[in-house]
Amino acid sequence: MNMIGKRNEGASTVAGELRVLIGKLGRRLREETNPGNLSWSQISVIGWLDRDGPATVTALARAEGVQPQSMGATVSALEAAGLVSRAADPNDGRQTVLSLTDSARAMIKANRAAREDWLFRAIQTRFAPREQQQLAAGVALLKRLLDR
Repeated sequence: MNMIGKRNEGASTVAGELRVLIGKLGRRLREETNPGNLSWSQISVIGWLDRDGPATVTALARAEGVQPQSMGATVSALEAAGLVSRAADPNDGRQTVLSLTDSARAMIKANRAAREDWLFRAIQTRFAPREQQQLAAGVALLKRLLDR
């Protein structure tokens, strides 16, 4: 019997359903944010800088899988919008690092709060207390899924 035949069909079904649900949840949460006139590539760069800290245009281009010239245009637009700033790299003065501005951090905080507020309201209104406990247990299981 091949590997696919040996696969636990119950786990396979759950995996497929979970993938679809996580995708739908992600899209629903994005609907709750107000990214303004930012493109998805600009939002992605803001996410990288928020998670990983200051970075060069080259490092961001590598992370996003684009050419440095393309990333330069994305970064320039973010800089013009007041969301990123440039400074000399403290380790290599020939390099320039990009950082989020206070405006970008405020936007990130507001968008996270909006998403969490939507989740809170949805959980409070759509689930009975017992179901909320079950959901909390499911969150703990999902955390384990991501443990390495």
